[in-house]
Amino acid sequence: MEKTEREKMLAGELYDPSDAELTALRLNARKLARRYNNTDEDDPALPVLLRQLVPNAGVGLALQAPVYFDYGCNTSFGNYCTANFNLTVLDCCLVQIGDNVMIGPNCTLAAPMHPLLAEERNLRQRPDGSLYNLEYAKPIFIGSDCWLASNVTVCGGVTIGEGCVIGAGSVVTRDIPPHSLAAGAPCRVIRPLTEADRMNLR
Repeated sequence: MEKTEREKMLAGELYDPSDAELTALRLNARKLARRYNNTDEDDPALPVLLRQLVPNAGVGLALQAPVYFDYGCNTSFGNYCTANFNLTVLDCCLVQIGDNVMIGPNCTLAAPMHPLLAEERNLRQRPDGSLYNLEYAKPIFIGSDCWLASNVTVCGGVTIGEGCVIGAGSVVTRDIPPHSLAAGAPCRVIRPLTEADRMNLR
Protein backbone atom coordinates (compact mmCIF):
# COMPACT_ATOMS: atom_id res chain seq x y z
CA MET A 1 0.00 0.00 0.00
CA GLU A 2 1.38 3.39 -0.98
CA LYS A 3 2.35 5.72 1.84
CA THR A 4 0.42 8.90 2.44
CA GLU A 5 2.25 12.21 2.15
CA ARG A 6 2.02 12.52 5.95
CA GLU A 7 3.68 9.12 6.39
CA LYS A 8 6.42 10.08 3.94
CA MET A 9 6.97 13.37 5.77
CA LEU A 10 7.37 11.73 9.17
CA ALA A 11 9.64 9.05 7.69
CA GLY A 12 12.05 11.67 6.33
CA GLU A 13 11.21 10.92 2.70
CA LEU A 14 10.47 13.39 -0.06
CA TYR A 15 6.84 14.47 0.18
CA ASP A 16 4.40 16.99 -1.23
CA PRO A 17 3.55 19.63 1.44
CA SER A 18 0.55 20.82 -0.60
CA ASP A 19 -1.21 17.52 0.19
CA ALA A 20 -4.77 18.16 1.43
CA GLU A 21 -4.28 16.39 4.79
CA LEU A 22 -1.06 18.26 5.54
CA THR A 23 -2.53 21.58 4.46
CA ALA A 24 -5.46 21.08 6.82
CA LEU A 25 -3.17 20.16 9.72
CA ARG A 26 -1.01 23.26 9.18
CA LEU A 27 -4.07 25.50 8.94
CA ASN A 28 -5.39 24.08 12.21
CA ALA A 29 -2.06 24.71 13.94
CA ARG A 30 -1.90 28.29 12.68
CA LYS A 31 -5.45 28.99 13.84
CA LEU A 32 -4.72 27.55 17.29
CA ALA A 33 -1.44 29.48 17.55
CA ARG A 34 -3.18 32.71 16.57
CA ARG A 35 -5.83 32.17 19.23
CA TYR A 36 -3.19 31.27 21.81
CA ASN A 37 -1.09 34.32 20.94
CA ASN A 38 -4.12 36.61 21.28
CA THR A 39 -5.30 35.19 24.62
CA ASP A 40 -4.42 36.95 27.87
CA GLU A 41 -2.11 35.07 30.21
CA ASP A 42 -4.72 35.05 33.01
CA ASP A 43 -7.45 33.65 30.77
CA PRO A 44 -8.42 30.10 31.85
CA ALA A 45 -8.73 29.18 28.16
CA LEU A 46 -4.96 29.55 27.67
CA PRO A 47 -3.86 26.09 28.92
CA VAL A 48 -6.70 24.48 26.98
CA LEU A 49 -5.53 26.14 23.76
CA LEU A 50 -1.94 25.11 24.47
CA ARG A 51 -2.99 21.50 24.97
CA GLN A 52 -4.84 21.59 21.65
CA LEU A 53 -1.87 23.15 19.86
CA VAL A 54 0.72 20.81 21.41
CA PRO A 55 -1.17 17.69 22.51
CA ASN A 56 2.01 15.70 23.27
CA ALA A 57 3.26 17.60 26.29
CA GLY A 58 3.92 16.73 29.90
CA VAL A 59 2.86 18.78 32.90
CA GLY A 60 3.95 22.35 33.50
CA LEU A 61 4.55 23.44 29.91
CA ALA A 62 4.80 27.25 29.70
CA LEU A 63 5.22 28.93 26.30
CA GLN A 64 5.33 32.72 26.28
CA ALA A 65 3.29 34.04 23.36
CA PRO A 66 3.77 34.49 20.51
CA VAL A 67 4.55 30.96 19.39
CA TYR A 68 4.48 29.44 15.91
CA PHE A 69 4.16 25.79 14.89
CA ASP A 70 3.89 24.09 11.52
CA TYR A 71 1.85 21.21 12.93
CA GLY A 72 2.11 21.15 16.73
CA CYS A 73 1.06 17.50 16.81
CA ASN A 74 4.56 16.42 15.71
CA THR A 75 6.24 18.11 18.69
CA SER A 76 6.51 16.58 22.15
CA PHE A 77 7.60 18.27 25.37
CA GLY A 78 8.53 16.55 28.61
CA ASN A 79 7.58 17.93 32.02
CA TYR A 80 8.23 21.51 33.16
CA CYS A 81 9.52 22.95 29.91
CA THR A 82 9.50 26.70 29.26
CA ALA A 83 10.04 28.92 26.24
CA ASN A 84 10.31 32.69 26.03
CA PHE A 85 8.87 34.95 23.28
CA ASN A 86 8.82 33.92 19.61
CA LEU A 87 9.43 30.20 19.70
CA THR A 88 9.12 28.82 16.14
CA VAL A 89 8.87 25.06 15.64
CA LEU A 90 8.80 23.79 12.08
CA ASP A 91 7.81 20.27 13.02
CA CYS A 92 7.32 18.54 9.69
CA CYS A 93 9.30 15.73 11.30
CA LEU A 94 9.32 14.69 14.93
CA VAL A 95 10.64 17.28 17.39
CA GLN A 96 11.17 15.66 20.78
CA ILE A 97 12.09 17.75 23.82
CA GLY A 98 12.87 16.25 27.22
CA ASP A 99 12.06 17.40 30.76
CA ASN A 100 13.08 20.73 32.29
CA VAL A 101 14.19 22.28 29.00
CA MET A 102 14.49 26.09 28.96
CA ILE A 103 14.28 27.86 25.61
CA GLY A 104 15.17 31.54 25.31
CA PRO A 105 13.49 34.17 23.12
CA ASN A 106 13.54 34.01 19.33
CA CYS A 107 14.58 30.37 19.06
CA THR A 108 13.80 28.22 16.02
CA LEU A 109 13.64 24.44 15.77
CA ALA A 110 13.68 23.74 12.03
CA ALA A 111 13.18 20.17 10.82
CA PRO A 112 12.51 20.94 7.11
CA MET A 113 15.11 20.14 4.48
CA HIS A 114 15.17 20.91 0.76
CA PRO A 115 17.11 19.29 -2.11
CA LEU A 116 20.43 21.00 -2.74
CA LEU A 117 19.98 21.16 -6.52
CA ALA A 118 17.67 23.95 -7.63
CA GLU A 119 15.91 21.88 -10.29
CA GLU A 120 14.92 19.37 -7.60
CA ARG A 121 13.57 21.91 -5.12
CA ASN A 122 11.86 24.30 -7.55
CA LEU A 123 8.11 24.30 -8.11
CA ARG A 124 6.69 21.61 -10.39
CA GLN A 125 3.47 21.59 -12.38
CA ARG A 126 0.83 18.90 -12.30
CA PRO A 127 -1.15 17.93 -15.42
CA ASP A 128 -4.02 20.12 -14.15
CA GLY A 129 -1.71 23.14 -14.02
CA SER A 130 -1.45 23.34 -10.22
CA LEU A 131 1.98 23.85 -8.69
CA TYR A 132 3.80 21.88 -5.99
CA ASN A 133 7.27 21.15 -4.73
CA LEU A 134 8.96 18.32 -2.90
CA GLU A 135 10.77 18.58 0.41
CA TYR A 136 11.83 16.32 3.26
CA ALA A 137 12.60 16.66 6.94
CA LYS A 138 14.85 15.29 9.66
CA PRO A 139 13.91 14.88 13.33
CA ILE A 140 15.23 16.98 16.21
CA PHE A 141 15.93 15.60 19.69
CA ILE A 142 16.69 17.81 22.67
CA GLY A 143 17.55 15.98 25.88
CA SER A 144 16.32 16.79 29.36
CA ASP A 145 17.78 19.64 31.43
CA CYS A 146 19.00 21.68 28.47
CA TRP A 147 19.04 25.47 28.18
CA LEU A 148 18.93 27.07 24.75
CA ALA A 149 19.77 30.77 25.14
CA SER A 150 18.24 33.49 22.97
CA ASN A 151 18.27 33.35 19.16
CA VAL A 152 19.35 29.72 18.87
CA THR A 153 18.50 27.82 15.69
CA VAL A 154 18.49 24.02 15.77
CA CYS A 155 18.54 22.37 12.34
CA GLY A 156 16.92 19.13 11.28
CA GLY A 157 18.74 15.91 12.07
CA VAL A 158 20.37 17.27 15.24
CA THR A 159 20.43 15.64 18.67
CA ILE A 160 21.37 17.79 21.67
CA GLY A 161 22.32 15.60 24.60
CA GLU A 162 20.91 16.06 28.09
CA GLY A 163 22.21 18.80 30.35
CA CYS A 164 23.60 21.02 27.57
CA VAL A 165 23.79 24.80 27.45
CA ILE A 166 23.66 26.31 23.95
CA GLY A 167 24.95 29.90 23.81
CA ALA A 168 22.98 32.82 22.39
CA GLY A 169 22.91 33.17 18.62
CA SER A 170 24.11 29.63 17.95
CA VAL A 171 23.22 27.68 14.83
CA VAL A 172 23.24 24.00 15.75
CA THR A 173 23.98 21.92 12.66
CA ARG A 174 25.51 18.83 14.28
CA ASP A 175 24.96 16.69 17.36
CA ILE A 176 26.06 18.07 20.73
CA PRO A 177 27.16 15.50 23.34
CA PRO A 178 25.51 15.52 26.77
CA HIS A 179 26.56 18.01 29.46
CA SER A 180 28.34 20.35 27.06
CA LEU A 181 28.64 24.12 26.86
CA ALA A 182 28.41 24.88 23.13
CA ALA A 183 28.08 28.05 21.07
CA GLY A 184 28.72 29.61 17.69
CA ALA A 185 27.59 29.52 14.09
CA PRO A 186 28.05 26.73 13.38
CA CYS A 187 27.70 25.64 17.01
CA ARG A 188 30.73 23.89 18.49
CA VAL A 189 31.45 22.39 21.88
CA ILE A 190 33.46 24.80 24.02
CA ARG A 191 33.95 22.48 26.97
CA PRO A 192 32.14 19.97 29.15
CA LEU A 193 30.04 21.19 32.06
CA THR A 194 31.52 19.94 35.34
CA GLU A 195 31.23 20.33 39.10
CA ALA A 196 33.45 23.38 38.75
CA ASP A 197 30.43 25.19 37.27
CA ARG A 198 28.32 24.66 40.39
CA MET A 199 27.20 27.91 42.06
CA ASN A 200 26.32 26.21 45.37
CA LEU A 201 22.85 27.75 45.43
CA ARG A 202 20.68 26.81 48.40
